[in-house]
Amino acid sequence: MQTFQVNVLNPKAVKLLRDLADLNLITRKSQPADTFQRVVQRLREKAAIAPPSLDDIAREVEMLRARRYAKR
Repeated sequence: MQTFQVNVLNPKAVKLLRDLADLNLITRKSQPADTFQRVVQRLREKAAIAPPSLDDIAREVEMLRARRYAKR
């Protein structure tokens, strides 16, 4: 058995997949897309582990500004 992940771009393709499943040629398993809440929750979990300090943020901003203005 082989497994594929398919992103369906055309609604007609969904119908084709359903028809193939009805003929017992394939099995389908839908995966819901990540909702906004799940993404926010994951970001919060990552931030809770080691949030950057204000000094770290300021240092990063200054470094990026220096690079940006050095190009001019």
